[in-house]
This record gives sequence, C-alpha cells and structure tokens, in this order.
Amino acid sequence: MKVQLFAMPTVPATLQEREELRPIGRNSERYQMMLDEVRRICVVADELGYNQFSTTEHHLHSEGGEALPNPLMLYTDLAARTERIQFCPNSLVPVADDPIRIAEDIALFDQITRGRVAVSFARGYQKRWLQILSQGGNTSLIDEESDRKNREVYDEYLEVIKKAWTQDVWDHDGTHYQVPFPYQQGVTGWGGAEWTRQFGSPGEVDDTGTVRKVGVTPPPFQKPHPQIFVPFTLSPKTLVNAAKNGYVAMMYEGRAAEFLMYARQYQQLSQEAGREAGLGQGVGAVRSICLGDTCDEAFEIAVQTAAYEYHNYFNKFGMGEVFRTPEDPADRMVMFKDEADGAKRMIEAGQLLCGTPDDVKRQMEQLHNCHAPNRGEGSLEWLSWTFFCQGTQPADVQSKQLELFASKVWPAFKD
Repeated sequence: MKVQLFAMPTVPATLQEREELRPIGRNSERYQMMLDEVRRICVVADELGYNQFSTTEHHLHSEGGEALPNPLMLYTDLAARTERIQFCPNSLVPVADDPIRIAEDIALFDQITRGRVAVSFARGYQKRWLQILSQGGNTSLIDEESDRKNREVYDEYLEVIKKAWTQDVWDHDGTHYQVPFPYQQGVTGWGGAEWTRQFGSPGEVDDTGTVRKVGVTPPPFQKPHPQIFVPFTLSPKTLVNAAKNGYVAMMYEGRAAEFLMYARQYQQLSQEAGREAGLGQGVGAVRSICLGDTCDEAFEIAVQTAAYEYHNYFNKFGMGEVFRTPEDPADRMVMFKDEADGAKRMIEAGQLLCGTPDDVKRQMEQLHNCHAPNRGEGSLEWLSWTFFCQGTQPADVQSKQLELFASKVWPAFKD
C-alpha cells in the first residue's frame, strides 16, 4: 500500500484569531507561517518514505483555509527541498482553466523533477470561485443543465490534455474546445510557417501555410504520462470513467460494505475494459488518521483537526452526507452537534481511523483488505491521509503523527 499525505494549506489561527485578523488569508505574516509549516511537513514526509505529498487547489479563500491557488508553483519550492517524494495536486479543476496550459504546466514540472508528479482532476464544487473562474457556464453548481455541461466539458478537456501529453502533433474538433481555432479555418498568417514546416512536427502546417495541428512542449518525462487520480464519492459515471481509463479512484466512502461494493465494481469495470486488476488495484481510500499514546489523546487530536474542519466548514457544502444515519432529518444537510460529535460519527462511519498505533493498525487491516470477507482477497493500492493537522496543531504534533504512522502502522501494509 502506498500513502499519499493530503494537506489542505491552512493559515494557522484559532477561530478567534481568524475573526480578529480578518481577512487572514491576506495576512502575509500568517501566510508565511503556513508556507513554513507545509515545507517542514513535506521534508519530514520525504525523509520518512511517504510516497506522495498532495494539496488542494482553491481560489479566493480570504478566510485562510485551503488558501492555495497554485499547487504546482508551491511544489517547485518543495521539490528543491526533498529527494524522492512525488507531488499530486488534489485536485486540479480543468473546467476553470485551459487544458493546454494544464498539460504544459504538469509536463514541465514532470521534466524538472524527472517524474515526481501525478495529478488528480476534479469537476469542482465550490461555487464562489468556480462560477467566477469559469464564466463560460462550465460550473456544476447552478442547475441540472450546467451540471451536465460541466461533466461534458470535463471529459473533453481531459481528452485534450492526454492528446497534448502523448501525441507529437494533433488536432481536436470538439464541442467545447478546438485545436486549431477556428478548426475549419485553421490559423492563418503564421509568420513562421516555413520554419515550422522544416523543423516542427509533420502536418502542423499545410501547403498554404495554415496551421492545422499543434505539438505541445515539453512532453511529460513519464511515459505515456503521469498517473491520473480522480476523487470518487457517489457518482456512478465517475467510477465507470475512472475504471475505463485506468485512473486511480480515490474513494471517500468509509462504510465497509459500501467500500467493498465500489472496489469490486471498479475491478469488474477494469476487467471489462481489458485490464486484469486484483481487488484494490487502482483504488485509493481517503481517510483521516489521528494517532496518540492513548485513545483519549488521539480522540482529542481528531476533535481539533478532522472533526473541526468538517464541523466548522466542510459540512456547510453538504460533505457531511457521507456520515448520514437514519436519525438525521431527511429535509436538511447533515450537521454535527459539535466537534466531539463529529469525531464520533466519523469514526463510526469508518472515515476516521483513530487511536493508538496498535488500534489504527487493527483498523487498517480490514481496509487494506478492501473489507473483503476472505483474508488476502484484496490489497488496497493507495491510502490518502486527508485532513492532516497542518494549520490546526503545533509542529511537534504534526511530526509525531507522521513518525508514529510511518514506524508503527504502515510497515505492516507497505509495498
């Protein structure tokens, strides 16, 4: 099992400080504190052998949470400070950007680091920035029709990105994107036509000097391209698309029976697409992890980290639905009573692994087996340790969490 450490860059502050220093996301002193924490965590993770370091991409977060608009720019700094750890933005949102620019940026980082990048693509869910940055109407958060269009654009942009990575020369006549543009006319008046005809890829320029195809530079260092991850919650189309294309499905489902069901669906869909896959291959589990010398210590860390994030922020976006129980009112979103209630519910739902290293190790045994009834039937390929305690816990607590998992839990499941 490989482990991705997923931190959501958070400007360190209490709720009181966030109010007193508002907008803390524009406070340079506190932002520098956040960058220093992220650097230290990544260096420690690299030294301890973690496979990937991951962060979110979000925009306009003046409140100071998930305050990172450009993961790849941060990763260039982190790559220079580390030796082997891979980087994976989790997730880039293609519908709010240009697919060629995305392909170029990832390929360039892949070349600079000689293969130390993977990438996760998502459709987006935060209306404030997604609706502004994708003013062409590609947001999934307005109505049913825009949701349909969002998926359509998302799928097409991924097709363009993969063409840019894998083909020396290519064109694209799509519903939402054309290369060249306009496609039928091509790009006329290109002053370097003869230069391109002599030194570029065959077919880029036709006999009249019109640009008909393009080649993106550089290509990725990894062949055919960096590994692609996609977050999966409930959408069947997402799981089908991931299995069909060989993307790693990062599953947020914590309940044992449901997780096993989705893992088996992914396995079957992969086999139908012509790839032999064991149970758990190409599958990642997204989980919070809180470790302590005692169960009470671990639970208190959970209250202050993962449960704090959900109770105060993420449940407002409907993300608490994965913890729904029959007792929750059907006519409104799931909300926690407080952080302690949130931690208990996250543990009960299997979303939070919590306790001493021995406790978490026992919890990991079933997850590593994809909760299959027969021991050894499954083998989970990826674990994404999300809601890591950056921004909410002191540096010594952050480092201790990494060290405890790497030395006392992970060795039993490590590839």
